[in-house]
Amino acid sequence: MHNYKELKVWKKSVDLATAVYSITYSFPKTEQYGLTQQIRRAVVSISSNIAEGAGRKYDREFSHFLSIAYGSLCELETQLLISVNLGFVSNDEISSIINEITELQKMIYTLTKTIESITV
Repeated sequence: MHNYKELKVWKKSVDLATAVYSITYSFPKTEQYGLTQQIRRAVVSISSNIAEGAGRKYDREFSHFLSIAYGSLCELETQLLISVNLGFVSNDEISSIINEITELQKMIYTLTKTIESITV
């Protein structure tokens, strides 16, 4: 088991959630139960899955939850790009968030590979 609160990847994912929540406040009210909710669920899922995986007994389980977190990052990025296409937000407004997503994807990939190399 790992202490998720000490993991840089978890801390950065919590910061990402905060930034994404802030940007979605400006989305149209008609999207409150649509794309806004989907985006918020995806971003919260990232840090939640990292925490849940870190709390598991076996590293193999941790690796599985990191994979889910990675998938949520891809989902989030897609939803943000759709938001740009719909005019809810501009590329400039989400560029730093997209950069954070890319950085987190790299971090999760590296952590997963490290864990898998230990469990083999």
